[in-house]
Amino acid sequence: MNTLAKPAVSAYQLLIRSADRLQPLILLLLRLWLLDVFFRSGLTKIDDWDITLALFTDEYHVPLLPPAVAAVMATCGELGLSALLVLGLGGRFAAAGLFILNAVAVISYPGLNDVTRQFHYFWGAQLLVLLSFGPGLLSLDALLKRWCAGRCPASLS
Repeated sequence: MNTLAKPAVSAYQLLIRSADRLQPLILLLLRLWLLDVFFRSGLTKIDDWDITLALFTDEYHVPLLPPAVAAVMATCGELGLSALLVLGLGGRFAAAGLFILNAVAVISYPGLNDVTRQFHYFWGAQLLVLLSFGPGLLSLDALLKRWCAGRCPASLS
């Protein structure tokens, strides 16, 4: 290796090692960010249920579901799945559920403008990261996996 490439390769290797060490923290911060987005939306829905039902009746056009059922499912999904996601318990399941919920929101609400649609795309991309990589080492999934490693049958770990 020539003398110019050696420092560049060393710097790149340092960057990769640092990123690998930071990954659990970054995934935790991503989960906290998404908790804020989806849990707050769920709290807004339960804050005034009459308005929520009116929105699902008049504004949101969720395919195949009656408005009241869609409202309950969306609210429970935003609150429950975001709580699971931030804890990292069933992290990939929670990310998949919130991704679907987010996609349905984009499809069913024609009032989204370009800016708000971009927010939904951004959240969807973040959820796909968590779906792909899992919730990381700072999660209950990782804790349960470590705990179960010596105690559970091989098929469970």
